Amino acid sequence: MHVRHPVRRIPRPVGFWLLAVTLLAILAASAAPSPLYVVYQQRWGFSATVLTTIFAVYVLALLIALLIVGGLSDHIGRRPVLAAALIVEAASMVVFLTADGVGPLLLARVLQGLATGAAVGAISAGLLDLQPSPTSPLGPLLNTVTPAVGLAAGALGTGLLVQYAPAPTALVFALFTAVFVLLAAAVFFLPEPVTPRPGAWASLRPRVAVPPQARRTFLTAVPSFVATWALGGLHLALGPSLTTEILRIDNHLVGGLVVTTLFGAGAVASLLVRNRAPRRVTAFGTLALAVGTGLTLLALAGPSTPLFFVATALAGAGFGSSFLSAFGSLAALAGPTERAKLFATVYIVSYLAFSVPAVLAGLAVPSLGLYATTTIYGAVVIVLAVLATVSAATVRMPTVTASTVIASSEDRVAAMPTRPQAPRLAQGQEAMAAQLPATGSGTSSGASSGSGI
Repeated sequence: MHVRHPVRRIPRPVGFWLLAVTLLAILAASAAPSPLYVVYQQRWGFSATVLTTIFAVYVLALLIALLIVGGLSDHIGRRPVLAAALIVEAASMVVFLTADGVGPLLLARVLQGLATGAAVGAISAGLLDLQPSPTSPLGPLLNTVTPAVGLAAGALGTGLLVQYAPAPTALVFALFTAVFVLLAAAVFFLPEPVTPRPGAWASLRPRVAVPPQARRTFLTAVPSFVATWALGGLHLALGPSLTTEILRIDNHLVGGLVVTTLFGAGAVASLLVRNRAPRRVTAFGTLALAVGTGLTLLALAGPSTPLFFVATALAGAGFGSSFLSAFGSLAALAGPTERAKLFATVYIVSYLAFSVPAVLAGLAVPSLGLYATTTIYGAVVIVLAVLATVSAATVRMPTVTASTVIASSEDRVAAMPTRPQAPRLAQGQEAMAAQLPATGSGTSSGASSGSGI
């Protein structure tokens, strides 16, 4: 008689760090195409409009996945959702690897967006499920910092490979394909913290709303959400083009450094201000965003490369800190049964700001030129950031620090834009995108960031 032996699972601490590495890899892959956009554009001769469309379809696919399947792992388990997402992610890398025109690039970005949105929700929840203790700040902290670090590392690594390694449009995706196949296999051995339960089909219905007690704070935060993620979208979509066409630097590593500087500074700033009161952090962050964007435009007018990167770092610090504080303020006002709908609404605003302005900029470039388009775009971001600064200084916000939100076992909120059901922390990224910004420990779902990004 055949005896079926149970699969031996890896220890929970190992599973925790495996999830962190997986999140890092997925967000790094999401930023990898950015330094390659200029290469593709030169090779196939498409316009700036097409370039930003390739960027935007990823964000829209990501948003759809976050809203529809972000809470599915609470019902069928973390492993099956994550394994399926990693397989689709690997498939998107293969499409990138074999792309011979705009059509395959669009398909690759759609597949990547769907996979990223599905994976980030399950991973963010899993990090909280497998963290050392229910009240440990480690899981939420990794949820907030890892996406921004991944976006920064992906852009930098791709820039290095494109500039100095052979087969620039193939090598990076071949490496990522191998990574995701290995991670999909490793996920099979993860401990499963969720017991399957009914409601899987019902969880696929998107739910968005802003509870009455949070509406004033939400409306106050909207200019901040739009300004931060619009700036992130500009850098991811057109940042490498700015260095090539305006700064006159024909080096793909420098193009990747633009994205790395923005999101890297955002991650560092989020760590530094996480124990501060949201009102002060929002005021500082949005002011830094406005000043950094203004200095960026000044650097492009010069042009001055050193000033451009200093300004990008300052804007990135404002990006990370203001988005973190805005999420923290909203988290303090939403009850346990209200957070999913509230943060789904936040994600919609953030991801639309991440993609739509970048597409409009791409449409404007052929007639206005890259510099004029960037100047108008930056001026709008500055106006929104100043409006957010004034709002933060005049509108009373909840007296709770971001670390209070992180440490609370009941109010954990993850930071990158992700589809939610009991969100955990507040921060920004990509997460970018999608900064840009998962689920609970089996009984509730959560929201995580970014941007993404």
